[in-house]
Amino acid sequence: MAERRVNVGWAEGLHARPASIFVRAATAAGVPMTIAKADGNPVNAASMLAVLGLGAQGGEEIVLASDAEGADAALDRLAKLVAEGLDELPETV
Repeated sequence: MAERRVNVGWAEGLHARPASIFVRAATAAGVPMTIAKADGNPVNAASMLAVLGLGAQGGEEIVLASDAEGADAALDRLAKLVAEGLDELPETV
């Protein structure tokens, strides 16, 4: 299983707008993946309610994971999005 560990770059964490940006990017990635706090249970990265339910705070480490074909590239893009705390969904995600 491929995974990426990254610190949340949004100061407010994965709440409301950042979570929406993340979920849209995870859905657009086209591969099933999970997101979890470093010490928590993984949840579906394409589920807004699941992502909000994590309660991930700014600076907190999260783990993105997938065992799908082509997961490495998708995980790299999502990890960059989270680490940089981007305000807009990049064209390349």
